[in-house]
Amino acid sequence: MFNIAPESHQAYKAITAYTKLRYNLMPYIYSLAGMTYFNDYTIMRPMVMDFTDDKATFDIKDQYMFGPALLVAPVYKYGARSRSVYFPEGSKWYDFYSGKMIEGGRDITVDAPYERIPLYVRAGSIIPAGGDIMSTAEESGEPTTIVVYGGNDGDFTLYEDEGTNYGYERGEFSKIRFRYDDDASTLTIESREGQYPGMKADRLFNVVKVDGKHATANAIKAKGLLVKYNGEKVTANI
Repeated sequence: MFNIAPESHQAYKAITAYTKLRYNLMPYIYSLAGMTYFNDYTIMRPMVMDFTDDKATFDIKDQYMFGPALLVAPVYKYGARSRSVYFPEGSKWYDFYSGKMIEGGRDITVDAPYERIPLYVRAGSIIPAGGDIMSTAEESGEPTTIVVYGGNDGDFTLYEDEGTNYGYERGEFSKIRFRYDDDASTLTIESREGQYPGMKADRLFNVVKVDGKHATANAIKAKGLLVKYNGEKVTANI
């Protein structure tokens, strides 16, 4: 860590926390990168790109979507410890840190403490997350956590490759599609597509559900239902 502040300072703690969060979210971020390469996706998205039916999003310049799941509301006014956030209509939202649910279609003044950026998750999102690592070349050894945010059906494809070379340009990668049925409360993990050198044939997924009844704080670190996966389709009740 650079000499930004003493280790006991809030700035140091915030930077450390978000560096760790970045690596914890690497399965999600890496999948978005795969979508960008293969599907011309855009990772950092103005609100209007995903909510074209909500006119209130047309002129929002100070919050954005990070992929399909995460709504980011940066604090850009010096000394501010709260800010107004607009939650698009037609969806429920969850506080990323506490798991508490928020109804969409309104502006809410939210807390923005020194050490935390307001961050929210769209209902129906599926976020893959990993353990604590120091670089993308490292593996944590922990099961990949799949956090499912209830309130709507969901769909997400986990993209993986070796991560250290250009093998993906030769088709050396895998994709695993996750589908969530909100009415049935089931998560279906589809058959794996593709492969790459060093790929694990068998693995565990730690499935965590967040909804109005389960306001799970720090869900990417929570213990959930362990699902064994060998590359064949499997459905779990969650």
